[in-house]
Amino acid sequence: MKAPMRVTDLDHVVLRCRAIDQTLEFYQRVLGLTEERRLDSIGLIQLRAGRSMLDLIPMEPNDGGEAGGNLDHFCLGIETDDIAALARQLQEMGVEVLGEPQERYGARGTGWSVYIRDPEGNKVELKQVQSV
Repeated sequence: MKAPMRVTDLDHVVLRCRAIDQTLEFYQRVLGLTEERRLDSIGLIQLRAGRSMLDLIPMEPNDGGEAGGNLDHFCLGIETDDIAALARQLQEMGVEVLGEPQERYGARGTGWSVYIRDPEGNKVELKQVQSV
C-alpha cells in the first residue's frame, strides 16, 4: 500500500521539562542551540536545531507527558496537497486522528498540520511543508 503522503524531515520535538531554566541553559550552553521564539502564555521556548526545532514546555505536576515520559510529541514535515483529505484517509486506515487540521508554527514557519497517535500511544504531528 502506498503511503498517503511523503515525509520530508523531522520538523520539531517537544519536551516537557521539570526544570525548564536548567534545560534551556543546557541546550544553549552545552549544545549551542539558539532561542528563536517564546510563547509566554503557555511557557513555550523554541530553540533552533539546524533545520529543525526543539521546543521546551513546562511539565505540570503529576504530568508524565503523552506516553508516560517527558516527550509531548514530535513533528514530521510532510508533502501532501490536502491536509484535510489526508486526515480523512488516515482515519479510514484506522489511525487515531486528534482533532481537525490547524495552522501551527514549526521549524519552517506557519503551516497546516494534524495530530495522530501511533500504535505505542505517542502523539505525532504531521505538518505540511511549504513549497519554495
